Formats: sequence, structure tokens, C-alpha cells
Amino acid sequence: MLVWGERTESDGHSGDKQEAWLPRSHSSGEKGEPGRNGTAGEKGEPGKEGPAGPPGVDVESGVKGEKGDKGECGLFGEKGQKGEQGPSGIPGAMGIPGINGKHGYPGPIGVRGSEGAQGIRGIIGPKGDRGYHGMRGERGFRGFKGAKGSGVPQKCSAFSVGISPRKSFPPSGFPIRFDKVFYNDENHFNFTSNSFTCVHAGVYVFSFHITVRNQPLRATLVVNGSRRVRTRDSLYGQDIDQASTLVLLRLAVGDQVWMETFRDWNGVYASSEDDSIFSGFLLYSDKDFVDSFNEVADCNL
Repeated sequence: MLVWGERTESDGHSGDKQEAWLPRSHSSGEKGEPGRNGTAGEKGEPGKEGPAGPPGVDVESGVKGEKGDKGECGLFGEKGQKGEQGPSGIPGAMGIPGINGKHGYPGPIGVRGSEGAQGIRGIIGPKGDRGYHGMRGERGFRGFKGAKGSGVPQKCSAFSVGISPRKSFPPSGFPIRFDKVFYNDENHFNFTSNSFTCVHAGVYVFSFHITVRNQPLRATLVVNGSRRVRTRDSLYGQDIDQASTLVLLRLAVGDQVWMETFRDWNGVYASSEDDSIFSGFLLYSDKDFVDSFNEVADCNL
């Protein structure tokens, strides 16, 4: 029969501590049930290093074993120093053409080439818009003096006459009697008939300036008995007014021109401060006009 005694601890090479119950010597009894597993003990301290053993006996090298499995990748080492440049390699084959690059900056202006031959004249294009008015050019050089002209005397015919105060309010239907002379060097105005007689055929300028007072005026310029120019002034009372006219007429040699009033409107007036004047002169004669026309025609030929 076995009797469980005191508990002891035992150390093994594994360093685990285990609890054990040692039997005591008694009379043997029946076998009990197995005990429960004990708790694992703490790790023991390592033992002291033993002395080195004797060297082993040399033996022959065995057969080379099979290649082992590939080991795990090791850590990357530090970067080494840059080596010397190696020799130039053989030039490679021509690569595939690259994509066109962007447009570059304009290059410097080249030297102007020689002038080419003149090309064929092109077709006339459409008419362009009218341009702006150009600037006035510089004054040209003075031309040469022309040849001396022919010494043909110019034909003259002119007059300018008036009335004196005592000739105011002349009778109607008759030529006005002008007795005051301003100009009549050619004596083409006749004071007897109170009319102008044409001596040189051509174009004449006639004008009259009449002072009107006390009564109205109807005045007319008569050519060979035909009233050609008319004017009037409806004035009454002591007021003073003026009536005037200028006209160009073509006359033939012998034509007569005078002035008269009609319809009893004869308010023609003159005083020491007011005048009534009738004037006329030759602008150009028909012969001068024909000669000038012939000269121009000869020049054009």
C-alpha cells in the first residue's frame, strides 16, 4: 500500500520546474487514479560552458550533397563609390523618327539674294477704291518767258451818266434825260437822244442805280424800242429808297439802249446828296471772241 508523502521539486535539463509527490513505504493499497498534470515550471539559468572536447578524427570527405534550397534575400548593402567611365560602346542602329517638335523662334534675317528676272505681266485686277487726297506738291520752277504777243489794240466802249436835281421826276414813256457825266471818253452815249449807240458788236454790261422819293417807280431798260429789263419800287411819302439792276446783253453795231419810266411811276430823284446813275461797258467784242477761238483751235491742231 502506497501513501503519498511530501511534495518535492526536481530540476531537469529543460529548466522546467515540476511538482511531484513521492510515495512513502507503507503497505501497498489499491492503485489510485492518475493525477492531474502539474503546472510548467519557470525556465532555469543556463549552465556553465563545459571544456572543449578533444579534436575529432580525420575522415574522408563524403559525397557532395545536393544543392540546397534558395536562401532568403539579404539586406541591401551601402551604395558603393562611382566607378571609372568605361570605353565607348558600338553606335546603335538608327531609331524610329520622333514626333515633330514645336515651332521654334524666327531665325536671323538672311542676306538679300540677287534680283530675279522680270516675270510675265499678270491679268489686270479689279479697280481699287479711291485713295486719300495726297499732299500738295512743292512749287515748280518758273517757266520761260513767252513770246511777245501781237499788238492788236483792244476795243473799248463805256459810259456812266446821271441826272441833276432839276431833272428829277422825268416824264413817263420817254428816255430819261441824263445831263451829268461821270465817264464818256468814247462819246458812245448821245446826250441829244439820251441813248447809248453800239459801235463794236459784242457782249455789254448795263446797270442802273436810281434813288426813289415821294412817289413809286417803274423803270425799264429799252433796246431798240423793246423793253428788256424792268424794275419797280412802291414808295409813297417823304421816304427815300433805291432801285438797282445789272444785266448782260449782246448787241450788234447800231443798236441803241436807253432808260425810261412808264405808267406815271416816275419817282426818279436826284439831289446834292443823292444820285441816279446809268452805266454800261463792253465786256468783249464778237471779233475778239472769234479771234481767240481761232487761236485756241490752231493750238489744238
